[in-house]
Amino acid sequence: MAKTKVSIIGGAGYGAAEILRHVLVRDDVEFLRISSKDYIGQSVSQVHRNLPGYDHIKLEDISPRDCAKDADIVFLAMPHIITAKVAMELFDLDVRIIDLSGDFRLENITDYTRDYAPEHPCPDRLGTFVYGMPELNSEAIAKAKHVASPGCFATGIAMGLLPLANAGLLQGTIIRTVAMTGSSGSGVKPQEGTHHAIRVNNLKAYKVLHHQHRAEIVQTLKSAGADSIALDFVPVSAPLVRGILAVSQIDLPEGHDKDSIQKLYENYYADHLLTNVRPAGLPAEVVAVSGTARVEISIETRIDEDTGVKTLCLTSAIDNLIKGGAGQAIQSFNLMTGKPAHFGLDNPGLWP
Repeated sequence: MAKTKVSIIGGAGYGAAEILRHVLVRDDVEFLRISSKDYIGQSVSQVHRNLPGYDHIKLEDISPRDCAKDADIVFLAMPHIITAKVAMELFDLDVRIIDLSGDFRLENITDYTRDYAPEHPCPDRLGTFVYGMPELNSEAIAKAKHVASPGCFATGIAMGLLPLANAGLLQGTIIRTVAMTGSSGSGVKPQEGTHHAIRVNNLKAYKVLHHQHRAEIVQTLKSAGADSIALDFVPVSAPLVRGILAVSQIDLPEGHDKDSIQKLYENYYADHLLTNVRPAGLPAEVVAVSGTARVEISIETRIDEDTGVKTLCLTSAIDNLIKGGAGQAIQSFNLMTGKPAHFGLDNPGLWP
């Protein structure tokens, strides 16, 4: 079996840990190098406590080009701005890139400069990466040289709305979403507002209506078929390590009821084996998808007794580090190497 040669640039974070956890055990992958600016010379097993037995793989302080040498695919697992500057050193090489940062997801420079940084290191590259959501772009991902893997909130929220966008049922729609996320979404380095003592017995809204993933979600839904939509998004810091639970409410589309929406979702996700549209009346839950690349989606409707207003509520649950991060990048990797998106990721979740 010909093996795909893989390197990772940015090896100290949670994203890299999840890539390594899934890639190192695969017979179809040859792991080449992992570069980092932290923990230089330490082994993967020392840096990531869940990976014993890989003492021979060291984190190296080497250039992006040296790390990518002879690789077929390189994962970029670094913060924004840093990633774009690294990617610029690789664009002329015959290597495919899967980027986990936010540097190449957005097509509009105005969105980037408003939500990420005052300037982009290579703004001409915006819109040139394929957006790495298999449920939306599987054919394009398979052929892509450069893939921008989606953000965690963007994944959780968009997955709950994609079938409506695809069916033309998000036209001039106001979407109101509250989504709760685990602490691992804040990254490996502790911060004042995200460390254990602050989060463990707490729920806290933050970046209310102004989170950086809002524009990405709108862009994704528009590319799926939505038009003239507005999104009000409130993220909430939750006292758990892994998981996102996104609850989106819209007016029930004219001519539809709960049964027709349920059928629409089941049909849309029928070929996506990691997505489970819950039977009517059963809620999506984080515990069922934590530790996996799986997605749960549940549907509920209500007609107000006094006003007759009809509301549709979509709830989606993902693991923010896997489906919302490294696992989705591996889905793109699978498609780029001729495999189904779920290859090596179809393990059941833990219960409870």
